[in-house]
Amino acid sequence: MEIKPLVEALLFMAEEPLPPDKIAETLGAKTKDVRKALRELQQEYAAPEHGIQVMEIAKGFQFGTKPAAAPIIEKLFKDEKSFSLSQAALETLAIIAYRQPVTKIDIENIRGVKVDAVLNTLEKRRFIRTMGRKDAPGRPILYGTTKEFLRYFGLKDLNELPRLPSVNE
Repeated sequence: MEIKPLVEALLFMAEEPLPPDKIAETLGAKTKDVRKALRELQQEYAAPEHGIQVMEIAKGFQFGTKPAAAPIIEKLFKDEKSFSLSQAALETLAIIAYRQPVTKIDIENIRGVKVDAVLNTLEKRRFIRTMGRKDAPGRPILYGTTKEFLRYFGLKDLNELPRLPSVNE
């Protein structure tokens, strides 16, 4: 069988974004051939007759709906339980994303409030993870974002985060 339909089948079945090297390993193919198939699939699904697209997210590839289909998709899932992040969680997540690796104390100094509960929630939702410990008194935990964070916000990597305005702007 040709490689492109196999790549398409893997993307269809995967719950998480698949990195090209993982696809290549699974198929016993060359990564460059997988990347070529992914580019072709992206071009094919970009056509207006398709409601889905091949998206590059969190250093992998995954099927996703096109933005124009969002209102219809929302109707279908309107009764399902979903979650949204609180303002406190979004603020804490932004600090971690832009300053990682960062300690709880650093986050609390920026926000001006305790963040224990928020950090716990973000860890449970797998948006942040422990990246080690700072070489400082008490050896505080260092936090950073995860692939789930990238996936939730539709980012390929952290370089796609919006640029912060400089102090002089």
